[in-house]
Amino acid sequence: MLSRLIKKIFNRNLMIFIILLVQAFFILAVFFKLREYSTVIYGAQTVVSFLLVCYVTNREETNPAYKLSWAIIIMLLPIVGASLYIFLHAQLGTMFFNEKKNRMIKLTKQFIPQDPSVLQQLEEENIHSGHLAKYINDYGGYPVYKNTYTKYFTVGEEKYAAMIEELEKAEKFIFIEYFIIDEGEMLDTILEILERKAKQGVEIRLLYDGMGTEIHRSGKFKKNIASKGIQCRVFNEFRPFLSSVQNNRDHRKILVIDGNTAFTGGINLADEYINKIERFGHWKDTAIMIKGEAVWSFTIMFIQMWDFKTKQTDDLKKYMPDIKANELPYSENGYIQPYGDTPTDNELTGELVYMNIINKARDYIYITTPYLIVDNEMITALTFAAKSGIDVKIIVPHIPDKGYVNILAWNYYQELIKYGVQIYEYMPGFIHAKSFVSDDETAVVGTINMDYRSFYLHFECAAVMYNTPIISDIKLDFLNTLAKSRLITMKDCTSRSLVKKLAGGFLRLIAPLL
Repeated sequence: MLSRLIKKIFNRNLMIFIILLVQAFFILAVFFKLREYSTVIYGAQTVVSFLLVCYVTNREETNPAYKLSWAIIIMLLPIVGASLYIFLHAQLGTMFFNEKKNRMIKLTKQFIPQDPSVLQQLEEENIHSGHLAKYINDYGGYPVYKNTYTKYFTVGEEKYAAMIEELEKAEKFIFIEYFIIDEGEMLDTILEILERKAKQGVEIRLLYDGMGTEIHRSGKFKKNIASKGIQCRVFNEFRPFLSSVQNNRDHRKILVIDGNTAFTGGINLADEYINKIERFGHWKDTAIMIKGEAVWSFTIMFIQMWDFKTKQTDDLKKYMPDIKANELPYSENGYIQPYGDTPTDNELTGELVYMNIINKARDYIYITTPYLIVDNEMITALTFAAKSGIDVKIIVPHIPDKGYVNILAWNYYQELIKYGVQIYEYMPGFIHAKSFVSDDETAVVGTINMDYRSFYLHFECAAVMYNTPIISDIKLDFLNTLAKSRLITMKDCTSRSLVKKLAGGFLRLIAPLL
């Protein structure tokens, strides 16, 4: 009971709102203190606001919706809006953060070269898949692989059982990177295994996000982890001051075992993800396990983030997979391409991969996402596909985890439904899965939501699969989930209360900043 109260009190959005409010009051206090110079100040702030709006709208790398949101805030609240924008976007800490992370990525990129023959084979089999794989390699830095076995999990309970089984096999190292870890049966069981493995000489590293987890923890947790022989670090710890870096969360979910096995998907290390406790009805989530050559990319992703945090440089050769273990036992048809997305390089890899799949679809595109808060480019891609006769279906939660996000999402539903996109609510509860599947040929499973935070602000990861056997499993799971879902109609959208419509319209104006 107490832990849940603490979570509500220290909710990320509530904390950010309070911090914004306090600092806004400070700025206003300074202004009123100088009110005798109000005419001069008013003229100056008008000029500064105008120039700042011009600057914001002409920034090449920024999304148009983001520009519009800031322009509205700056014009409506010139002093507060302009001060906040300058404060957030002119911080040396943010620039150092971005430069350091990009440098770390460049240092490791040389260790994950693309095998030209694999890319050529994929291009010969499917030129569109080859183009997508080339883009991810050239601009994301992650190659496409063969010789990799993949397995799909339809719920968190399945992934949890497989994690336990694979963790018990660890002999060399275990790398764990998650957005959320929380007390309960799942974490306790995993920690018990990790403690035993540490005593056997297995190197264990645990990395978790400072906003997703840290504010719910006491110092005792880190001490307890260290006492078990586990190296533990917190990415981007929450600090009670306003900083644009605080928006850049590590939303990834990665588990790597001995360099030969890896997991990713939407499932964090907390009991609601395996339905041991109920928060928003039945929790529907998905994940994949891979074995073979492609695991190396997930190993690199983890080391990039770990070395960024610890300011050390690992000997990557120490963690390279056993070549013998990656030969025949892990080969299967198809290709897989794990990839990461970072907010520090201005390359929108996560969103562009999704858009490529939508734009290249011939028959259908099936999507599951907990949040549907998309920019104009994504709306255009989805509606154009539907207008062109492509079967576009999206499953979203019936029971949301965030009320204001649900109100905002409904503002997008009407526009998408109007042009033929079919949106369904998962009636048993909350769907947290982030997956795409199209034309029985291409699928994506990972951590990337269809919202501004995932596309623009978070560190994310996923894997694209081209003609792998589990694509049929992902499609079947979607259809089974669809059978438990309700189609949202235009009548549902238009019959919503005026208050919700107005609230959704207002939230949409500032959606990129939420």
